[in-house]
Amino acid sequence: MEGRGLPKENKKQQNMLRTQRREGVLNKLHLIHQKARADKKMKFTTLMHHIYNIDTLRWSYLELKRKAAPGVDKVTWEDYGKDLEENLVNLSERVKSGAYRARPVKRSYIEKADGKLRPLGVTVLEDKIVQRATVAVLNTIYEADFQGFSYGFRPGRGQHQALDALYIGLEKKKVNYVYDADIRDFFNKINRGWLIKFIKHRIADKRVLRLIQKWMNAGILDEGKIIYSEDGVVQGSSASPLLANVFLHYVYDLWVRQWRKQEARGDVIVVRFADDTVVGFQYESDAKKFQEELKERLLNMPKMDAFA
Repeated sequence: MEGRGLPKENKKQQNMLRTQRREGVLNKLHLIHQKARADKKMKFTTLMHHIYNIDTLRWSYLELKRKAAPGVDKVTWEDYGKDLEENLVNLSERVKSGAYRARPVKRSYIEKADGKLRPLGVTVLEDKIVQRATVAVLNTIYEADFQGFSYGFRPGRGQHQALDALYIGLEKKKVNYVYDADIRDFFNKINRGWLIKFIKHRIADKRVLRLIQKWMNAGILDEGKIIYSEDGVVQGSSASPLLANVFLHYVYDLWVRQWRKQEARGDVIVVRFADDTVVGFQYESDAKKFQEELKERLLNMPKMDAFA
């Protein structure tokens, strides 16, 4: 049939166009990253246009898990994609004008290895799109700042790299004492006031800050009731891993880097994966001093529990 070649050609052209658009998005993000690396004190004042850019939102949509559970609006990835371009234009205009509103997050639970239930949040699809777009932009900045011993929820890093770093540290350094800890109920206890203060060190675009606050204040739908909280970020959302890393970058990473240089008598190795950390010491006195001073630091942070 003569007409059969045309749909294939159209599909090929569409794929090429999507690839070009994706490369365009990545190139713009790379330029932001270069600026962030060149000036570690630079505050970015105009980022919002990168977030509501149609190509960025489209790339964000295509990066989402296609079979993920829908949020409170029951819209699936496939449903949204049926009128994708029209939906993205509408979403872009709402984000640009400030009319965009975050929807409550649906609470769900998964069973942990110890039998306890871990609460997770299921975000509506449009919030996922905007969050992923925002995270893509902010990641380009914070990847220039984050410490080398931080491995959780970062591009190109994961559990295997963290374990490799720990193994090499234990082999190469004089480590006789190991401190292994995690923060109890960390995501629910993040102080939002401190988090916004930390973000402002780099992000001076007020519209981006308001966007982040919309997600934090959207509430959680649990058993038919919307619950609002003054603290925490919803574990399971696209934005929460980055926000958690920003918080711990200022509360823990920069502090432990300084502590290692100024307080330690012997070798110290550090590996952090999200709210889990392993610190190795040459001397027992350093290990005990570190543990006590870290607890004191966290207890002085409002609404933060000590390490478990």
